[in-house]
Amino acid sequence: MSAISELRRLRREHTDRLLTLLTILFVIEIFVFAPLQGEGIFVFQGFAIAALLAIIGAMLVISDSPRAVAVMSVCFAANVVVFLIRLFFSWPYNLYVLAAAWLAIAITLGAVVAIIGLSARSIAVGFATLFTFVGLLLPDAFKGITFDDNPALANSVFYLSFVTLTSTGYGDIVPLHPIARSLCNLESVIGQLYPATLLARLVTLD
Repeated sequence: MSAISELRRLRREHTDRLLTLLTILFVIEIFVFAPLQGEGIFVFQGFAIAALLAIIGAMLVISDSPRAVAVMSVCFAANVVVFLIRLFFSWPYNLYVLAAAWLAIAITLGAVVAIIGLSARSIAVGFATLFTFVGLLLPDAFKGITFDDNPALANSVFYLSFVTLTSTGYGDIVPLHPIARSLCNLESVIGQLYPATLLARLVTLD
């Protein structure tokens, strides 16, 4: 049996399980590994890379798009390179590389997999990376968060993205620059429209 035939068989038999696995991996990545990295436990950055590798493996089976797999593979390589660089010396573009990689991951997963939990998390990850770019390029764009190359940043931008997406708005991190405010407004609107769109889609299913 050829490799392509085997992948097609796995796709038919295990897609639902792999979608569940992707959701679980995203939850662990965002709500477990990112906070523990923020506490200064550096080994969890390695665990985050392992989770990303598992995400790529699952998507390889789910998707028949070579471009999607290629994008995810490049993003994985970028994460590994930054991890190794941080072990030996400081490089001023670490955050730019990571933000670009995770933005590509969020867009790719959002395009390939459209399921309830994962789609919302892809939106949150995508906006977290956009907030990172804005914070790096526009000093003082946000109050309550510092955009330095440290493990706590991922946890902070994920937190900001989710409280914006859900319109929680605790007020401990506040957008100050017009571009930052516009992004927050856009994510809030998407957060309101997404459940309504999803419910409408579910109602129309046969």
